Amino acid sequence: MRSSHLRDAKVVALGGGHGLYATLSALRLLTPNITAIVTVADDGGSSGRLREEFDILPPGDLRMALSALCDDGEWGLTWRDVLQYRFSSDGPLNGHSLGNLLITGVWDLLNDPVQGLDLVGRLLDIKGKVLPMSAAPLRIEADIVDSTGERTISGQVAVATCRAEIKKVRVVPHNPPAFQEAIDAIEDADWVIFGPGSWFTSVIPHLLVPDLYEALISTRARRALVINLVPDDETRMLSASDHIRSFHEHAPSLTLDAVLVDEDADIIWSNFEAASAETGAVVLARPLADRHDPERHDPLFFASALRELLSSD
Repeated sequence: MRSSHLRDAKVVALGGGHGLYATLSALRLLTPNITAIVTVADDGGSSGRLREEFDILPPGDLRMALSALCDDGEWGLTWRDVLQYRFSSDGPLNGHSLGNLLITGVWDLLNDPVQGLDLVGRLLDIKGKVLPMSAAPLRIEADIVDSTGERTISGQVAVATCRAEIKKVRVVPHNPPAFQEAIDAIEDADWVIFGPGSWFTSVIPHLLVPDLYEALISTRARRALVINLVPDDETRMLSASDHIRSFHEHAPSLTLDAVLVDEDADIIWSNFEAASAETGAVVLARPLADRHDPERHDPLFFASALRELLSSD
């Protein structure tokens, strides 16, 4: 690690939604030097409606990342709750998150997504920085196999809920621009962490933005992949080893240093270690799951595992 002390470690976390929220909630206990690079392919719910109406990046996953990094004091926690507040009504505001509306308004005022997120981050007194994965809203396409045969489906919601075997995903446009701030953060990082999260709609898409992919290959940072605790509709047909192989298939030139997995995971360990070794990674198996809700990460367990990872030689 280039930084001599853990608190000085510069970490980039890539993902979206609740998976990235878990990673950021754990990382913020270890270092303030965090950059979240967040997927911008959501086309459902409040984010999808705002994306379509205003032709903007979907704000929901960005809002979640900001909330995860907020200060623990009364000010930060209150604004986190404000950001996460969701309207329930019989009118057009029903289902909208107040944070999504706030981000949309700030973007319209400043006409700069990065400056807008920085401003909202200052409001929450966040520790770190939140950046979009791409400067353009993306659409995800997936080649799948189901009972009807092989076909292509389009859209984040469609892919996330397809409950089929997903062979490959792409993003449209195929050569989307990345923000320079995201590229710089990757190049300057000590560690880059992928996942956990919706595998094909939150984790893999970062590998499909050419500028990000090149930065991920060339960076001197070490790279770690965090395996999900439980399958979801995207990955119910994938084993833990298949997760690693699908990552490698979408990013064949990208090596990993470590794969982090829950020590109680129901996996074939010899196969998992072999798949990890194919990417250059060693396996770090540690307690990660909440003992009362095994589908969720325990922030302290997760932070302890990340502390060990970030401190490793």
